[in-house]
Amino acid sequence: MLHLNLIRLGACRFPSRLMSTKFTSVEINDKTGVAILTLCRPPVNSANAQMLRDIKSSIDEIENNKSKGLIITSGSDKIFSAGLDVLEIYKADKAKICNIWTELQNVWLALYGSSLPTAAAINGHAPAGGCALAIACEYRAMVPNCVIGLNETQYGLIAPRWLVSGYLNVLPQRVAERALTQGRLYSTDEALKEGLIDEIVNSKEEALEKCENFIKSFDKVNPAARSLAKVQFREANIKAFEKNRQKDLDEFVSLASRPEVQKVIGDFMEKNKPKK
Repeated sequence: MLHLNLIRLGACRFPSRLMSTKFTSVEINDKTGVAILTLCRPPVNSANAQMLRDIKSSIDEIENNKSKGLIITSGSDKIFSAGLDVLEIYKADKAKICNIWTELQNVWLALYGSSLPTAAAINGHAPAGGCALAIACEYRAMVPNCVIGLNETQYGLIAPRWLVSGYLNVLPQRVAERALTQGRLYSTDEALKEGLIDEIVNSKEEALEKCENFIKSFDKVNPAARSLAKVQFREANIKAFEKNRQKDLDEFVSLASRPEVQKVIGDFMEKNKPKK
């Protein structure tokens, strides 16, 4: 089912093509060539293995259609993405934990290594995996009164090396180190001050507009040259990721399986259990 109730930039002005998977929808504006990938897993876009596969599939489709650029946003009016679905990790066997982490790795590589200009219209809270999606992009516009950050240490986990490299793309090393060790979540204002986001906007519509303007800023740049220039900045991180991918997977499965980590996750689930 297509989530047609989401806000679509320019949908009334230009023809567009719509595609969807179970947990994502994609609109490609035929006039501008910009694709909007919307996360659609209520209530908080927590990413299970299927959603991660859907995100990867949508990114691949956008790349194959030779879109002009990619904007990622959320169908929720409060949450960009709450990160990994802890139900995929809590009391799960190692094979299941391995599966979801592999799918997350696949999404990161597809988005971080995309040849296209990429932007995140952050229209809600973006902790953990939500932040990971945002920092994989080249530009971030965020609405007020929300939080963003990698808060894994609060749950006994740590951000993997490849995600640390993403943080270091946008934050000074000293700031990134303190944020990651503290598991800090930044308010929208704090995120702008530190450089974690590029702009504060008043609404999702404005966020999409700013992201599209960012992509349009490359109109007079040769696409192949732009892509190669992007690779120069990201290639070392991608190669390190690929070299250490299995080690990263083994380390996460081992850490997430520890009794003390499982207890923290269980306590978190109990605390956030829906009230009857």
